[in-house]
Amino acid sequence: MSDVQFDRIALVGIGLIGSSLAHDIRRLGLAREVVIATRGAETLKRAEELELGDRYTLSAGEAVEGADLVIVSVPVGASESVAIEIAPHLKKGAIVTDVGSTKASVIAQMQPHIPEGVHFIPGHPLAGTEKSGPDAGFAGLFTGRWCIFTPLPGTDETALKTLRHFWETLGSRVDEMDPEHHDKVLAIVSHLPHLIAYNIVGTAADLETVTQSEVIKYSASGFRDFTRLAASDPTMWRDVCLHNKDAILEMLARFSEDLAYLQRAIRWGEGDKIMELFTRTRTIRRSIVEAGQDVDAADFGRHALDKKAP
Repeated sequence: MSDVQFDRIALVGIGLIGSSLAHDIRRLGLAREVVIATRGAETLKRAEELELGDRYTLSAGEAVEGADLVIVSVPVGASESVAIEIAPHLKKGAIVTDVGSTKASVIAQMQPHIPEGVHFIPGHPLAGTEKSGPDAGFAGLFTGRWCIFTPLPGTDETALKTLRHFWETLGSRVDEMDPEHHDKVLAIVSHLPHLIAYNIVGTAADLETVTQSEVIKYSASGFRDFTRLAASDPTMWRDVCLHNKDAILEMLARFSEDLAYLQRAIRWGEGDKIMELFTRTRTIRRSIVEAGQDVDAADFGRHALDKKAP
């Protein structure tokens, strides 16, 4: 398959998202040349061994020279330093986007440094696994998943349409949101679940009456799923916490209130309240399956979804 959309794409950062993009760009023939930049020499070497691109460099500035599309795939806390580095090397008319899980912070960090005539369109593909690094990427990661744009006022419509076509070619469904609304939505559907997972796994590991070997040996499916989330990249999630602080704290407060309600219901034997909550949440799960964001199969359908990826 070949649908060349860009002469040159620069991938700044080559972790799970960046390497998956590289696989899909090559598989679909979306660019005549892919240039890969990352700050780690060993990571860059591994990307070259995997043949993820056509050229490789430790300099983000060098990578973006002459690029029609620049995709920044770094922890959100590094967004400003990357923007400063690439700004003098961006060609007029280029599209610069990112894949960060927080948008207001990324915009505040990057927008002041993007030169006039370059189209900055913040983005966030809602796809991933707990694995990281160039070896973690695979073709089809974005198939059937949402990619959210948070375009700035005055964004060039042609550039927006071009980037939308790119993500749709990868199999994504594209939506647009206000940056602050995006951050609040992601705080509850992604950031809070990861924080709960990190915390519950940490709690289990710290219990004096339970040894680590018992935690591993007797893990039921629910706890195993928490450990999958808790195995996610620590650097990335540290930055998410620091750069979406207000929305996360708001959702944590709401969660704490709801947890206290459940705690009281259990303490006082209020089975009707417990039943109402469990029935309502079961309906949400079914809605997610019906929306095509998971399948009704064992292990939350993950193995079945893996088989569906091209």
